[in-house]
Amino acid sequence: MPNQLNTQRSWMASLSAITERKVLIMLLLGFSAGLPLLLIFSSLSLWLREAGVSKSAVTYFSWAALGYSFKFVWAPLIDRLPVPLLTRTLGSRRAWLLVAQCGIIASICLMASIDPAQSQANLQFIALGAVLLGFSSATQDIVIDAYRIEAADTELQAMMSASYIAGYRLGMIGAGAGALFIAGYFGTTLENYSYHAWRNTYFIMASLMLVGITTTLLIHEPEVSHSKTDAFSARDHLRLVATFALTVCAFIASYYYSSGLSSTLKSSLGHALNNQSFADLLIELIRLVTAVCLGLIVAKTIMALGFVNRRLINESYRDPIGSFFERYGTKSAWLILALIGLYRISDIVLGVVSNLFYQDMGFSKAEIASAVKLFGLIMSIVGGFIGGILAMRMGVITMLFSGAVLSSLTNLLFMLLNNAGHDLSLLYTVVAADNFVAGLAGAAFIAFLSSLVDVRFTAMQYAIFSSLMTLIPKVLGGYSGSIVENFGYSNFFIITALIGLPVLGLIYATHKQLQQSTIEQSNTEQSKTE
Repeated sequence: MPNQLNTQRSWMASLSAITERKVLIMLLLGFSAGLPLLLIFSSLSLWLREAGVSKSAVTYFSWAALGYSFKFVWAPLIDRLPVPLLTRTLGSRRAWLLVAQCGIIASICLMASIDPAQSQANLQFIALGAVLLGFSSATQDIVIDAYRIEAADTELQAMMSASYIAGYRLGMIGAGAGALFIAGYFGTTLENYSYHAWRNTYFIMASLMLVGITTTLLIHEPEVSHSKTDAFSARDHLRLVATFALTVCAFIASYYYSSGLSSTLKSSLGHALNNQSFADLLIELIRLVTAVCLGLIVAKTIMALGFVNRRLINESYRDPIGSFFERYGTKSAWLILALIGLYRISDIVLGVVSNLFYQDMGFSKAEIASAVKLFGLIMSIVGGFIGGILAMRMGVITMLFSGAVLSSLTNLLFMLLNNAGHDLSLLYTVVAADNFVAGLAGAAFIAFLSSLVDVRFTAMQYAIFSSLMTLIPKVLGGYSGSIVENFGYSNFFIITALIGLPVLGLIYATHKQLQQSTIEQSNTEQSKTE
C-alpha cells in the first residue's frame, strides 16, 4: 500500500491541523459545493411531490445529477483551457471556479422561474434546469477537488477532506433544512401547494452561492496549478471544445428522441414479462447505453476525420489514465476502481428515497427539516471531523473498512423506524447514527481518493475517481422508488444493507494487492541499485 495511506500522526498533531488556514478555506468552498446537491435531490423531490408529480417520476429526477458521474469527460478541458480574461487575472483554478459558480446561480434561478405543476412541458424545463445545475455543480467540484489536492501536502489531506465535508454538509443544511423551513414559512404544504413559496425559496438558495464567489475572489491560486496550453494553439483547444459539445449533443439527442419509442417498448415488454418495473428498468438502461455509444461514435468519427489534434487528445485523456495503470499495475488499478465504484452504493441508493420515506411515515416538513436536514447534517459534520482525525491517527484503510461495516449496519436501523411509524425520538436516533457514520466514512474515503492522484493530472484523475464513485449508485438510485413500490420499505432497507457487503472484500483485496505491489517495487529498485 502506498505509504501515505498508512501515515499515522500523534493525537496533538492531528488535532492541531483543524486550525490550518487551508482547512478553513475548504470549509467555505465545501459549503459552495454542498449547496446545489439537495436542490436537485431531496428538496426538489418534495417540491415535485407537492406539485403532484408521481413518486417514480420524482426519483427519476436523481438522474439529473448524472453530470457528477460523467464529469471526467470535461475535466481535461478545465485542466487545459484558459478562461478568457479571467485566467490571466485570477489564475486557472480560481477562474474556472468563478465560471462554475455563476452557472450554478443561473441554473437555480431558471428552475425557480418555472412551475412544474402547470404542464408536462414545464416539468421538462425543470428537468433541463436540474441538468444544467448538475453540470455547473459538477464543474465546480472538479475545480475544488483539484484545488484541495494541489493546495496542501498529502498528510493534511484527511483534515482538508473533513473540513470540505463539514462545509459540504453545511451547504446541504442550507439547501435542505433551510429550503424546507423557508418553503414552509411561505405557506406551501403537501395539501396546499404554492409555487410562489418554492420560487422564493430557490431564489434565496441562489443568493447563498455568494459565499463561494466571495471565497474564490479572496483565496490564492495554488502554486502547482498551471494551464497546459503552451504546446497547442487556440484553434486546437476550440476544436477540442467543439468535439466535446457535439458529443454531448449526440448523447442528449439520442436520449430525447427515443422517449416516445421507449414508452411503447416499456408497455409492450411489461405485458410480455408481467413485470412493468423490470421492463422500465431494462428499457431505460438500454436508452442510456445507446446514448453513450452514439456519443462515442460521434467523438471517434470527428477524431478520425482529423478535426481535433490527436496529440492533444492523448495528453488530455489517455496520459492521465495510462499514468494511473502504470503507477499501480493492472491488477491493483482494477481493484481500486472497483472499490471506488462500489464504496458508497449502500448509502446513496437509500438516500434517494429517504425523504419520501420520512414523509410516508407521517413526519411533517418541519420535523423532517429539524431532524434530518439540520440535526442529521450536524451529526455528519461531527462524524467527518472525527473521521479525519482518526484517519490521520490510525490510517485511512482502517477507517475505510470500519466505515463500510457501519454503513451497512445503519441502513438496517431504518427498518425499526418503518415498524414504529411516526416516532420522533427514534427518527432522531436513526438519523444520528446514519449521518455520523456517513461523515466518518466519507472523510476517510476522500482522503483515500486524494492519495491516489498524480499531481500532473489532478483534475482528470480525481474527476474519474469521484465520477466512478457515484455512477453505479446513482443509476440504481433512480429506480429506488420503483423498488419500494414493488417490495416495500423493509425489504428495500435490507437490500441496501446487503449490496454494501461486497465492499468489505474489495477493501481487503485492494489493501493486500497494493501492499504486494509496494514490496515488489521496493525489491525491483533495490536490485537495480545492487
